[in-house]
Amino acid sequence: MQTTQIALFKGKQIRKTIHENEWWFSVVDVIEALTDSAKPRDYWYVMKIRVKNEDGIELSTICRQLKLESSDGKKYETDCADTEGIFRIIQSIPSPKAEPFKRWLAKVGYERVQEIENPELATKRTRMLYKLKGYSDDWIEKRLRGIAIREELTDEWQKRGAAQEKDYEILTAEISKATFGVTPNEYKQLKGLKRQNLRDHMDDFELIFTMLGERSTTEIHRTEDSTGLLKLKSDAEAGGDIAAVARKKLEKRLGRSIVSKKNYLPAVISTKAGLKKPQNKKLLDES
Repeated sequence: MQTTQIALFKGKQIRKTIHENEWWFSVVDVIEALTDSAKPRDYWYVMKIRVKNEDGIELSTICRQLKLESSDGKKYETDCADTEGIFRIIQSIPSPKAEPFKRWLAKVGYERVQEIENPELATKRTRMLYKLKGYSDDWIEKRLRGIAIREELTDEWQKRGAAQEKDYEILTAEISKATFGVTPNEYKQLKGLKRQNLRDHMDDFELIFTMLGERSTTEIHRTEDSTGLLKLKSDAEAGGDIAAVARKKLEKRLGRSIVSKKNYLPAVISTKAGLKKPQNKKLLDES
């Protein structure tokens, strides 16, 4: 099922749609916004020919024909590109309006090269982004530790025969189901999330038990020298069970469930009227 929406881009409306769980944007809408062309479809046609002749690149190969609503209210197949594809197309637009985006892309590229040479910079940037969203230092420390544990686990999966992203999803679901009694998708539904990152909406205990389940799974893989999806799946369930035992003991002592509908962000919300009291709020849609 596709979800279509209108986005604003330099003050212009850009049609976009969900395809294979990613946002895809109308290419002609982006071209119109950055060139003010009266005939953006013609501009796109000529641009594809120019780029192919100059760079040997077929821009159409990074596009998909997806149905988007037109001004007449009907849906027509339209050239669309995902975020990476749109950035690539913008790089080929010789327009002053496209220059700020090109400079930004160059800056991001430079920062990524720096992060490859010095991974600590990536951690610092991630920490800063979470701070800007209103997360506490304690929560950020747990989230970053969870990211490191997750990366360690996926490295083990890759070495031990789970080479496809689909395999990672299956194994992650096994750990989550054993740890919390719900899969990640079911957990997102419980919290009222759509495309947002589930772990960015977890509280301290949810993060801690997620880490325990994944770290236990990693250690089981190494201790038993596991290989193959079936054995990895069995280990994932075992690792999640270990976290579940600890979770249930804590829940019994506290008299409440750790699995929560709440979204974690105890931030003070600023309004024109002043400051509201800290409260749990849904985070920004990261789409």
